[in-house]
Amino acid sequence: MSNPAERPTLPHGPGNAGAGIDTRSGGMQNSGTTRGCVADIKRFAVHDGPGIRTTLFLKGCSLACSWCHNPETISPSPEIGFLRGRCTGCGRCVTACPEGAHVVRDGAHVFERAACVACGRCVAACFYGALEYYGREMSVSEAAAAVLEDRTFYAMSGGGCTLSGGEPLLQADFCAALCARLGQTGIHRAVDTAGAVPWAAFEAVLPHTDLFLYDVKHLDDQAHRAHTGASNALIIENLQRLSRQGVPIEVRIPLVPGFNDSNDALQAFGSCLAGLPNLTRVRLLPFHALARSKYAAIGRSDTMPATQPPDAAAWAAAADVLRRCGLDVRGPAPRPGGSVV
Repeated sequence: MSNPAERPTLPHGPGNAGAGIDTRSGGMQNSGTTRGCVADIKRFAVHDGPGIRTTLFLKGCSLACSWCHNPETISPSPEIGFLRGRCTGCGRCVTACPEGAHVVRDGAHVFERAACVACGRCVAACFYGALEYYGREMSVSEAAAAVLEDRTFYAMSGGGCTLSGGEPLLQADFCAALCARLGQTGIHRAVDTAGAVPWAAFEAVLPHTDLFLYDVKHLDDQAHRAHTGASNALIIENLQRLSRQGVPIEVRIPLVPGFNDSNDALQAFGSCLAGLPNLTRVRLLPFHALARSKYAAIGRSDTMPATQPPDAAAWAAAADVLRRCGLDVRGPAPRPGGSVV
């Protein structure tokens, strides 16, 4: 979740909802005016590229993965998350909301989401972290300043900044401008993408990106469509094209039991990825259900599969299949008991 200091203190109305979403390669605005829509900023991230990193989660996604761990980034528009367990019923949000979206009914706080315009006033008024703002509009200068706060840790650990989502390349102009700005200060820059965007979006960020984290869900198009809502044809085409651009790529596979953990599915991954130029490693990410509470917080139907996360033995077996294809496979791997390392 966002830190209180990262919550908006001024209204950000619905007119800003699509700010910065642009996949044109030739239309990058001056970096002083390009703006992005940021769902959250995660500091001291250690699984989003090398070293200690600051990860910006951008709003909007071109896929609809049933197991999505960041549902607050799916919509391109700002949203308010209501974490009911933190609410004390103080009523400050009721007073702050100009639309009457927050009411106290029979002693309980009720969030009338249909009335909400995501202005953010209620979030600023909440002292207890029960309301979160997903979709802060930021300029390149604001985003760069947030990233540079922890530059000492990047220097010590070989870390940097990662742009994630959602699909960050739906805001390709903002990503390109921010990465260019960070590059001027020597910050390592990674882009975490699912690849379901026009090639023009990659062209915009390629000159300013040190590493791509590239998510691949399934190699069978029918299975991919069933669980992500889209074909994998463009994703595979972009991956193959990207691999010829001379920039390191780490492929990331979410290991979801019952979806892509069969021997046939894993062999298909191995055949596709083996020998891919500039592929540094494959990161096998075990499915978990810890994000279920996020769906309730933003009023979105929970689509996460009713399956258990892969255990350490299942993860190791899947990794072994990929390693036999000549791939360097890394974790985080599950520990006995369900945690990851």
